[in-house]
Amino acid sequence: MHPDALFTPDELFTRFNATIDQFELPSAFTFPFYYQPHPLCVLAASELQQHLVTQIDWQHDFGLSDDFELDNDKASEGTGKMFGVLLVRSPSGELGYFSAFSGKIAEQNILPNFVPPVFDMLAEACFFQTELEAITALNTHVTTLTANPLVAQLTAQIAQYQTEYQTLEQQQRQSMIAGRAARKQQRQQAERTLTGDPLKDALDTLAKRSVAEKNDLKYLKLEWDQKIGAVHVELTQLTADIEHAKQQRKALSNALQNKLFEQYCFLNARGEEISLKAIFAPTASPVPPAGAGECAAPKLLHYAYKHGFTPLAMAEFWWGVSPKSEVRQHKKFYPSCHGKCNPILGHMLQGLSVDPNPLEENWAEDKALEIVYQDDAIVVVNKPSGLLSVPGKTIKDSAYTRVIDMFLDVEGPFVLHRLDMATSGLLVFALTRRANKNLQKQFITRGIEKRYIAMVEGVVEQTQGEINLPMRGDPDDRPRQLVCFEHGKPATTYWQLICIEKGRSKLHMYPKTGRTHQLRVHCAHHMGLNMAMVGDGLYGDRDARLHLHAEQLAFDHPYTHQRMTFSVDCDF
Repeated sequence: MHPDALFTPDELFTRFNATIDQFELPSAFTFPFYYQPHPLCVLAASELQQHLVTQIDWQHDFGLSDDFELDNDKASEGTGKMFGVLLVRSPSGELGYFSAFSGKIAEQNILPNFVPPVFDMLAEACFFQTELEAITALNTHVTTLTANPLVAQLTAQIAQYQTEYQTLEQQQRQSMIAGRAARKQQRQQAERTLTGDPLKDALDTLAKRSVAEKNDLKYLKLEWDQKIGAVHVELTQLTADIEHAKQQRKALSNALQNKLFEQYCFLNARGEEISLKAIFAPTASPVPPAGAGECAAPKLLHYAYKHGFTPLAMAEFWWGVSPKSEVRQHKKFYPSCHGKCNPILGHMLQGLSVDPNPLEENWAEDKALEIVYQDDAIVVVNKPSGLLSVPGKTIKDSAYTRVIDMFLDVEGPFVLHRLDMATSGLLVFALTRRANKNLQKQFITRGIEKRYIAMVEGVVEQTQGEINLPMRGDPDDRPRQLVCFEHGKPATTYWQLICIEKGRSKLHMYPKTGRTHQLRVHCAHHMGLNMAMVGDGLYGDRDARLHLHAEQLAFDHPYTHQRMTFSVDCDF
């Protein structure tokens, strides 16, 4: 049965419980990768969250307590999920919204009140189940073959034979060295005491002994090569079966994957429909990542287009415990992911009037770059929030380009470190090669001292602390960063509480390392402070600005080697 046949559009179209006459409709559709939710989307999300609390049609462990708040005791068992709401106008002109979830919930992908997936791979009649069973059977076969005790026995026997051969070979070579030394003495003795035929016979005998020893080594190698080779033949027969089964499994998996890619077809506002495979084909990663097309946003837009509803705005929020690596806080709104959704939504939003990308706007065009200190070697500036440290792909205005315009007759300027666009505060640039080399060394050896001021959402319970969470980039959702204990780079942050203001905590933060978004992730991650910075549009809630400021910078002057400390106050 087609997923659309289970619930009609009218059954899935949700009318607001509250009066909405006081709300102004959005002038353009939400830019999904950086946004502040429209008030009607906030209301729709609130109603959907109430539905999650009261519904009894299905059960899923979100890691929440009985009052549906985070429960630390259940966090390790639960699985949070991303939900989405799409504000729409019906074909008859009525306002309402659709709801969706990413992936599966309660081991299902079709549930009452939520739009279905673009393609239902779990349907009984779907080819996916049948072909997945064949892959699963091959996987079991590979596991069985690999677990054959004879494989381990033969592998161990080869290793033992190789060790025994190496020992005997070493003994033979030591014997040859000793024999060579003895023959040298015998040769010298013969040359002193013999002449004529007796000397010739003696030297021939010594030469034959040398040849015999070399032959002994050769025959030893041949003997053990045959012994090891015989075991190798037997082992190769077993491993060939394993490799053949793996190749079969890989071929079936690739075929099934491509078949699925062709089944996931997405509409846009123009009525154009193309497959997942075609969407990703022109990108840098032409093979769609796992789970592409299963996120809430593509589901919502495709369903609206398919049934004649007009999308007006959207928002996505997290419900439940955070994943171990990502920053996801219960009930908080988040942008769509880049790796999976950017190519898909790039197609699906064609034909809609969409809000401009705020990240392509120069937020600091009218903000001045203050010079805090300058001499022949360096210049220290106070970068305003919203100004890039160095030129970006679309915005060329930056602290670096402005310093270039200020200092036309210098060897530099040279970039030594950076601040996020949204972060304000102190930056130092080297004006000469000599200064650049010296300051680079200070950064590498961590001779530079940096102190930040941050405001986080919530009240911290301690007065100071240390956060050690290794980090790496999120390959599916750049520029977001992940906490990763397996592949991440060490990241350490010290912090001190300054004061509490209206339920928010102002902190001094001292990064020992300089990972991308380190302070922001260490604040927002559930294993860090579990409190996002105020105004953090990536890991928390967007606001007028990110409340993070590089307040103090200390280093040795590259020429005089005197310690210099600079400080600038923040505006929050």
